Amino acid sequence: MIYVDGILIQDEQSSSSLSSSSQGSSLLLDVMRHSVIMSASESFKNLEEKNVSFAESDSESSTKDRYVYIFQSEFAVVNPALVDFVGTDEATTCVGLVIRNRKSGMTSIAHMDSPKVVDLGLSQMLSLVLEDDNAELDVHMVGGYEDVDIKNADGGDFAEPEGYSYPLCCKLVETFQKRRENFHIQTLFILGHNTKLDAQGNTCPVFNGCLVDTSTGSIFPASFDRTSRCPDEIVRRIRVSSSFDDPSWKGKLLDTYDTKSDRFIIAPCRWTMRLVEYVWELNQLSDEDILNNCSTSPSAEGPDFVDNSRRVWEYLLKYPEWSKTYPRRQPRVFERTTDGQWTKC
Repeated sequence: MIYVDGILIQDEQSSSSLSSSSQGSSLLLDVMRHSVIMSASESFKNLEEKNVSFAESDSESSTKDRYVYIFQSEFAVVNPALVDFVGTDEATTCVGLVIRNRKSGMTSIAHMDSPKVVDLGLSQMLSLVLEDDNAELDVHMVGGYEDVDIKNADGGDFAEPEGYSYPLCCKLVETFQKRRENFHIQTLFILGHNTKLDAQGNTCPVFNGCLVDTSTGSIFPASFDRTSRCPDEIVRRIRVSSSFDDPSWKGKLLDTYDTKSDRFIIAPCRWTMRLVEYVWELNQLSDEDILNNCSTSPSAEGPDFVDNSRRVWEYLLKYPEWSKTYPRRQPRVFERTTDGQWTKC
């Protein structure tokens, strides 16, 4: 069930002859047009983006605050007693989703990249957030932009457009409505609310990430650098690609963080020689061709997209056998140090 400003949003067209995708489109647009959501989006747009860095010269808070960062396809549930901030970025056509229990402060965050992971992914996210069936859950969505023109946005035929952002956002809102939990939409900074034009006239996101203060539930636009996208950046990026061929992760988000112990536990993932051969071919491409072949939104990616891709490929070429990264098929475990950073166990 979806609430906005404490009022239950009724799905008036649920019993009509509209298809499921059309119902999702109609519901999404109705919620996005709600005056409270419009106002919240405008306020969010006016916030200053927080740049998170653990470099000594750039971040005084790295010695005080405890962060959890998640990559694409990952999720984490954090306890405010153990974690001060949780966030994600690099979302263009993806959506950063935050669900927080108002009473306990338990906060779940995911980097959703496909409608196919929404159903099981939401169940994963809620596994440690719900205290009872009547829990009041605040919801924030940041990311996804108008990567295609949304036709008939003012009514009529809600045909699902081509592209990535719109179908994902529709699926998320539609699934919230169908579930029995109480979801209070606070931030819906997606699609048109999160779209601007670049210098070449291409649409691109206003913000690509978010950061949540777990003690207060406040959310801010945010970006992270290489020092704060941790721990185990390269291996976790590889896992995003290799998990596509692993049936055990089908329809699921990648679980990386252990809530109770405040540790990252990166489960073993296998990569094949076929993947290694493929990335060797990709690594021969020009930067422009890498963007066009490897991104769902070539004109909207951050300046480090190609560099990050090449670093992943170079790791795979250096360690083509996955067992070198996961000796004895054991997970890679990282625990927090006294200064808030991470060390491998």
